[in-house]
Amino acid sequence: MDLNTLVRLSRRRQRAGAPPPPLRLDLPEGMTEPLGCDAVAVPAALGPRLMSRLPRVGCVYEDGPRWWWIVPADSDVAMEWPAAAAYSAGAVVRDGGPRRPVLINRPDGDVPYTPPIPLYLALCRATGTTPGWSRACRA
Repeated sequence: MDLNTLVRLSRRRQRAGAPPPPLRLDLPEGMTEPLGCDAVAVPAALGPRLMSRLPRVGCVYEDGPRWWWIVPADSDVAMEWPAAAAYSAGAVVRDGGPRRPVLINRPDGDVPYTPPIPLYLALCRATGTTPGWSRACRA
């Protein structure tokens, strides 16, 4: 074998073992994101319960094990999301599920956001987590 063949085989092996590249959740055509875009992933089992508790639901995606909720950028500032949630800056899916996320809810209008505070509170309630601002302070 020559050097070119060895390099080609090495690169092919690296690609085969490499995780899939990150994927950004695409917003539906016609949607604008004036506040930037992040996402909150929750276990799919919680999705329907959260949906029924929210006054307004934005774009929601599903990839099998998780539901992804689009929220304004920086919705993690001063909020400690429950352990069941995974916060994704830029709405990037790094650890893909068994399939590409598909849109399961599109809101009326042109803004894709689910308000983050009602989502946070509904998720805390569904998981039995005390919201961060309700916990006792330690001096």
